[in-house]
Amino acid sequence: MPEEVILRFDEVNFEYTHKKPILHEASFSLRRGAKFTLMGQNGAGKSTIFKLITGELKPDKGRISITNATIGTARQTIAQADLPLSIEDYFAKAFHEVPGNLKSRIKKVMEAVNLDVPIDRLVGQLSGGQQARILLAYALIQDPDILLLDEPTNNLDQAGIDHLIGFLLGHQKTVLVISHDADFLNLFTEGVIYLNNFTHETELYVGDYYAVVEEIKARVEREEKLNAQLEKQIRDRKEKVNFFANKGGKMRQLAKKLKDETEEMEENKVEVRREDKTIRPFAIPAQEIVGTIAKFTKIKIIKNHQPIFKKVELELKRRSRILVIGPNGIGKSTLLRNLVAQTEDGLQIMPEVKVGYYSQDFSTLDFDQTVFDSLKSVMADVADEQTMRAVAAGFLITGDLMGHQISALSEGQKGLLALARLVLIKPGLLILDEPTNHINFRHLPVIAEAINNYEGALIMVSHMADFVKEIKFDQELDLGKL
Repeated sequence: MPEEVILRFDEVNFEYTHKKPILHEASFSLRRGAKFTLMGQNGAGKSTIFKLITGELKPDKGRISITNATIGTARQTIAQADLPLSIEDYFAKAFHEVPGNLKSRIKKVMEAVNLDVPIDRLVGQLSGGQQARILLAYALIQDPDILLLDEPTNNLDQAGIDHLIGFLLGHQKTVLVISHDADFLNLFTEGVIYLNNFTHETELYVGDYYAVVEEIKARVEREEKLNAQLEKQIRDRKEKVNFFANKGGKMRQLAKKLKDETEEMEENKVEVRREDKTIRPFAIPAQEIVGTIAKFTKIKIIKNHQPIFKKVELELKRRSRILVIGPNGIGKSTLLRNLVAQTEDGLQIMPEVKVGYYSQDFSTLDFDQTVFDSLKSVMADVADEQTMRAVAAGFLITGDLMGHQISALSEGQKGLLALARLVLIKPGLLILDEPTNHINFRHLPVIAEAINNYEGALIMVSHMADFVKEIKFDQELDLGKL
């Protein structure tokens, strides 16, 4: 007996703007219990597919079939409106009618995601890693038949990622995950739904993640080779057509026959997949500063859910490079936020220093601004629009995106915009909080090289070990050992 198909897309079309398709005749199916990755370039429409599955969006054409299944979604970020809620009130929103055993259900899903915090704690008071676990727990508390995970490893430390992998390997229900963490995906995924950003069609591949990536690469190479052969034949035919067309009589008839055959050959050329583009190599210019850039004399950490202040002696000068480490919830992101805001005693940035801050929640971006205005606002010379556009293009932020509101961008595009702003700011102090979140893994080597070549002072938090090892740090600040 064949395994039951739980989710099917049949020739689905969808567009937000007329004649700018996101999906074109997208077709795929998932059987009950399958674990698949949804793969595609930043902005290709992966999150849109999730919204079509949940019913938040409706297809313009085609059919989406879901067989006797409930759906739970672990989104990339917690909505701003939910940050003031207590954990208990946040979980209550998952139900049309709040169950009487809500607290016991919360306890169960919190154990599943390995999170121990009081349920009267405000969601906004949680660290990025704790919020990532809450997002997964929010989906699990509904006990869904189909679990949709959108970048679930963002902000998780290695212990959190290992726990998530163990959970997914033992989870018996259907899982569809968007992630740019290749190593994570390869440990549990059994296939890939590839969303082509240029044809807007979907392709289904079966196999572990790395095998599928290699299969896609091999297909591109085959298509390019076939097209090269056809191009040579077409050139030869065209030369013969031109030669015979000038001879007259039967030769002219032969020329017409060859011309028709040449046109047919051109139609048979394979549309080679224009694979995900990678951002261009870039440099983050550093502000020229002599002497001290920043000082730490006291740092707040969180232990047993309570703040504790620890004395330190830390001074940053040009080319100082500090990696801040410690478990989720210890206060890494809070340290960086308080340093930027200059609201806490013991954390000092010298007055003349320009700060480039990459926030994991994109709080440095005004979502109501257009992309153009956001970039222009951080330029010292606002008249140099040509430079601004050239920098943006290197981060795949092309002219058609400039007029879009930031709220309309994908999370990956917001990340690339935030990086472009750092280049334009020319900071003396670069503060990076999880700069790999939401970013396509193809871009990461380029970003690591730019950070490693940066000449100013650097403070970074990142849980991605392969990324961190590409950057030379002269000091680790382990908040867990203070």
